[in-house]
Amino acid sequence: MEETDEETIDLSGPLFFPASVQAAISEVFSTDEDPLDAAEFSAIDYINEMFPTEQSLTNLDDTITEMRGNISGIDDDLRHIVRGHRAVATSESDLQSGRNQAGVEDASLALAEAQSSIVDLFTQIRDIKTKAAESEATVRDITRDIKQLDVAKRNLTSAITTLNHLHMLVGGVLTLKKQKEDRQYGDAANLLQGLQEVISHFQCYSDIPQIKDLAMQVKAIQNEFGDQIINDFHKAFAAENAKNFSPNRQLAEACLVVSVLDPKVKKSLLKFIIGRQLAPYTILFSEGEECSWIDRVEERFQWLKKALVDFEERLGPMFPSDWEMSERIAVEFCQITRKDLEKTMFKRQREIDTKLLLHGVQKTYNFEALLSRRFTGITIGTEDLPKQNSNNPFEDPLEKDNPFFEGQEEKTDTETAAASTIEEINLTPFHGIISKCFEQYLHIYIESQDQNLVELIDRAAQEQKIKGCTNLAIEGSSVLHSCGDLFMFYKKCMVQCALLSTGEPMLALTNVFKKHLKEYASRILLANLPKLSQQANVSTSAANLTSTLMTRDIKEISTQLQNFHTLLKEGEQIKLLEPNEKVLVCSVIVTAEYIIETTQQLEAKLKEKVDRGLADSISMSAEQEIYHAVITTCIGLLVQELDVNCEPALNTMIKMPWSTVESVGDQSAYVTAIVNHMKQTIPLIRDNLANSKKYFTQFCIKFANTFIPKFLQSLYKCRPLSTVGAEQLLLDTHSLKTLLLDLPTVGSKVVSRKAPASYTKIVVKGMTRAEMTLKVVMSPSEPINAFVEQFNKLLTDADSGEFVRVLDMKGLRKVDQAVYIENFNSLQPNPTGSQQIQQASSPSAKSNIEEEESRIRKLEKMIRKKL
Repeated sequence: MEETDEETIDLSGPLFFPASVQAAISEVFSTDEDPLDAAEFSAIDYINEMFPTEQSLTNLDDTITEMRGNISGIDDDLRHIVRGHRAVATSESDLQSGRNQAGVEDASLALAEAQSSIVDLFTQIRDIKTKAAESEATVRDITRDIKQLDVAKRNLTSAITTLNHLHMLVGGVLTLKKQKEDRQYGDAANLLQGLQEVISHFQCYSDIPQIKDLAMQVKAIQNEFGDQIINDFHKAFAAENAKNFSPNRQLAEACLVVSVLDPKVKKSLLKFIIGRQLAPYTILFSEGEECSWIDRVEERFQWLKKALVDFEERLGPMFPSDWEMSERIAVEFCQITRKDLEKTMFKRQREIDTKLLLHGVQKTYNFEALLSRRFTGITIGTEDLPKQNSNNPFEDPLEKDNPFFEGQEEKTDTETAAASTIEEINLTPFHGIISKCFEQYLHIYIESQDQNLVELIDRAAQEQKIKGCTNLAIEGSSVLHSCGDLFMFYKKCMVQCALLSTGEPMLALTNVFKKHLKEYASRILLANLPKLSQQANVSTSAANLTSTLMTRDIKEISTQLQNFHTLLKEGEQIKLLEPNEKVLVCSVIVTAEYIIETTQQLEAKLKEKVDRGLADSISMSAEQEIYHAVITTCIGLLVQELDVNCEPALNTMIKMPWSTVESVGDQSAYVTAIVNHMKQTIPLIRDNLANSKKYFTQFCIKFANTFIPKFLQSLYKCRPLSTVGAEQLLLDTHSLKTLLLDLPTVGSKVVSRKAPASYTKIVVKGMTRAEMTLKVVMSPSEPINAFVEQFNKLLTDADSGEFVRVLDMKGLRKVDQAVYIENFNSLQPNPTGSQQIQQASSPSAKSNIEEEESRIRKLEKMIRKKL
């Protein structure tokens, strides 16, 4: 091999050492490093390092001076060295001339030797490369024959293996024929499995006629084996041999052969064996037999238990364990049973009642659960898998206070889906395999439960009517017992329905639940509310409301509740509630709140039980709105009753001679009456709504919104007012304001918390307006400008009508008021304010207003009569 590229070293130029050599030299000869001596010196970086900031430039002159001094010093050193070398060379020139000449010659000689050595080294390297290439070519020539021998060896091995397989195939076909004739099934099973593997080896040789003929012979022998084994089993299980038949080794080995044959052979054999085992069952429980009806469905399951025990003792060891013969018999039994029950129930559906249906379902469910614990369900086809999402509806414990409560952490949609899939496949494979036949008859169950709920509501209404309000003030408010019974019955119905179906029947049951929730609201809660009015119109409206809840839609029900609440406000003769009646109203509030919360959880449980595609069809928000309206009505009753009790005191306040009051004393008697009534009523309501604090807060807010405007209207009627009288009224107003602020905790030594901010804001705003009105009345009426400014300052958002009322409270005559009104109007942004006041103060306007009010009263009376 010739070398084309010759490498040489040029020693004529400067030498550059590698970085590692340079670093080693620097280590040996290192002193104090100077940045100027660096190999990669950068003037810009050096300057930036010396002057990093603008402030450092102040030393620029000093640095330049120092640099110039260093340069001068280096120049001096260089001149001194050069002069020293020249002096030495001059003085010793004679002595050193010969010595220097010898040194130069020695250096030239050493350099020449080094160059020669380098050339020799490269020559040796080139020779080594040449010899290596020659060696590689020699090895390649030697191994060329070895590779050919290796390929020949592989081909020979493959040929020998193929011939060996061919010999095995030919010999195996002959042997297999002999074993078939002699019924040597044990040896044949192993040989068949081996021949199948050999035939798979000849897949690529299937075009060769001889190979194809051998494969066809094996296929034909397999078919003959299948027919022969099935005939052997038919003979063994024939009627004349059935009683004396006992498992034998030959048939057990035949099953091993069947496992190797085509799956159709195994399927045919299994169908025959299972059919023979269930033949007595189909005869004993045929359609015309008495034991075939639902009431004796348990006898079917007892038969299978005995049949499986007998089969496993007598014939079980004859079949391979992976055939799962007992499970296959159980699955076929379930399918036959479901079809028989469907036919029988279709012909005798008039005889099916709820009791019979639930009996059959319960027994069937227990049997399916037993099979799920006994077998794995590996032989069940996909068409037999259950459709229910939950595998055990009875798994949820019944809670005393809340039957739908489950103390479990919420799971994500992915975890729930995974868990349900595992349960369906592994835990309850037999669930629904028989009981699905009852699904089409669930309307009987739904109708029965509807009737049971009707009876439950009737019984609860009768009991509530008899019990009434007796001893409620002593016992206190609580959730009505009938409410708990209702939801416990709902729980039972939901669980039973989930056993039968989680499809459309569950939606029908939900509608039944919604229907009776409305009925409970009307017949148990609203029908037993005490009547505030002694007139017949309000009582009639309450009765109409009861019937409306059952016959009209949700919007009409809400409207009727609002009308009922309006009539309570407009009632003329109000009857005071007894303490027992107040407690009953609180009990209705507590019960309605419980129903709202429990209905939400009932809705969630129904959505969990029903099929996922139907979950969105379940909603009980409308029923919850009904009970919210019931709570609003009850709060309105309590507010109206408390407000009516305050009316006599306010009438007393109006009738007092405020113009003749001579001195300001303690709070007036009417205030004391209101305070005493509050202390009697509020603690009773608060204690009975202790577990429903938000509704007690609503009660306080509604009462404040009702009482304060009425107090302001009564205050305007206290005229004329003297200054002392106004001061006394201001004192009374402050006392009422303090009472209202402490209303949530009045009469309580235990409750010391502050009133809610929303309630306090309402009281402060309303009563402060009353106080400001009285302060305006107390202000001097002269001068007029000052009085009007004081009115606008204290009552910033007051209108012209309120200004006239204040003038009336001060006792000013209508004639004298004109100047005040004119001054007030001049300060208002609306120029038509004076015209409105004049029209309002004119006699003709007053008559028109009175006529309009009388018309409104007549219209309201007509509406009340119709309602």
